[in-house]
Amino acid sequence: MASGKSSVGKMLAEFLGYQFVDMDAAIEAEEGVTITRIFAERGEPVFRELESRMVERMMNRTGFVISTGGGTVVNPRNMANLKSCGVVVALTADIPTILRRAGSGDDRPLLQTEDREQRVRALLLERAPYYAQADITIDTSSLTIEEVARQISDYFSDPAKCRSAREDRIHNCASPAP
Repeated sequence: MASGKSSVGKMLAEFLGYQFVDMDAAIEAEEGVTITRIFAERGEPVFRELESRMVERMMNRTGFVISTGGGTVVNPRNMANLKSCGVVVALTADIPTILRRAGSGDDRPLLQTEDREQRVRALLLERAPYYAQADITIDTSSLTIEEVARQISDYFSDPAKCRSAREDRIHNCASPAP
């Protein structure tokens, strides 16, 4: 949440010569409504199911950088699916940075609460065990978008690092889409 996934993902895709998919934007396009509206009218469980279906559709594709929502990996099936087809990168940030980047939070349904700081703290605590399963974790609090994208790109350009992370996924690390 507000860690830079979409911004970094776009730049990383450019660096790697991959296509970029922002899952939230793709869900909004398919559903014809905003994520906020899906949460308000249909509830979080419906959104999470739409998210899981999107992950399943992305599994058999190569040459993509996928920006998931921060809660996507809380579903163990989603994490397993993502890890089966690529390298999972967790972007983190400290609470003040998240709050600053999230702005008013109007477009973030999970931040529609009086005590946003407490809500962010609770979400980070809840999600920590899932984020810990990522192959790479980068704290983006004091880094630029380009610095984060370069760190990840450097990781992908070093086959030894990719191989050590997940031997069975090395092909996704080393071969950009044509």
